[in-house]
Amino acid sequence: MSVVVVANPKGGVGKSTLSTNIAGYFAARGHAVMLGDADRQQSSRLWLGLRPSAARPIATWDVGADLIAKAPKGTTHVVLDTPAGLHGWRFNDVLKMANKVIVPLQPSVFDIFATRAFLDQLLQNKHHDKLQIGLVGMRVDARTIAADNLHEFVATLGLPVLGYLRDTQNYVHLAARGLTLFDVTPGRVEKDLAQWQPICEWLDA
Repeated sequence: MSVVVVANPKGGVGKSTLSTNIAGYFAARGHAVMLGDADRQQSSRLWLGLRPSAARPIATWDVGADLIAKAPKGTTHVVLDTPAGLHGWRFNDVLKMANKVIVPLQPSVFDIFATRAFLDQLLQNKHHDKLQIGLVGMRVDARTIAADNLHEFVATLGLPVLGYLRDTQNYVHLAARGLTLFDVTPGRVEKDLAQWQPICEWLDA
């Protein structure tokens, strides 16, 4: 079973956007996918409630406040949306299950510093040797100095950068309908799908 954890201790970096679209990609590939939401805000669970019945199925996964449960039998792919400030034994439990960890970050000094500390913690964890770890830049405008600073930062990490996703209302409008980039006609989201291509290849590897 493939378990992808989307994690960053900083709130508001786009974890739920990334999680829902990863789940949507797996569903589009015909996998039995479950989306777990360990965040108190329950953004992913809310999104699942908006998902139309005609869309490819993505099952919910109950994740209690004190226990990360195992996914039900028959599940082939799990995406886990984690809360800001994930640490301690719950952090260890998540990493025990994970095959891959995706760390989203935005081009701001606050996100960069918070992410640096988190990555140090992640690489020191006893389970990190079995994990594939990748970074995704979120809401990146390549024309800005902030984007340049982000590029400089990730170049120092020695971890793969899977892609940079632009700041677009496509994610907002689709999320409001319980949908992802992978649920609509490709021509409507062509630029975004092109940015997702290397992320999808890494997920499938």
